[in-house]
Amino acid sequence: QVQLVESGGGSVQPGGSLRVSCASSGFTFSGHWMYWVRQAPGKGLEWVSGINNNGENTTYAHSVKGRFTISRDNAKNELYFQMNSLKTEDAARYYCVRGGGGFNFWGQGTQVTVSS
Repeated sequence: QVQLVESGGGSVQPGGSLRVSCASSGFTFSGHWMYWVRQAPGKGLEWVSGINNNGENTTYAHSVKGRFTISRDNAKNELYFQMNSLKTEDAARYYCVRGGGGFNFWGQGTQVTVSS
């Protein structure tokens, strides 16, 4: 069955970096756009980044552009999110999401905490 499993979250101080990953299985990873979506405590879902099938095209929300980098390894069926210069407002649960007619499958998320 389709699975998306995020890892790599944790606690970091403002200005720090984290890299979160998403391991996929059960579908043809290279056939889908992939996305990162986050949800901060008490707030709604926020799309933050997307990457096309072969990794050549990426998109970012204004709030993270220039600080975060999305990438993928289709040979490993993995999606990555390098987060630099983290701010307190980046604290959220980060979800790996498969594209295809919208956001059609979600992982369980990984928690990122940013505090001093």
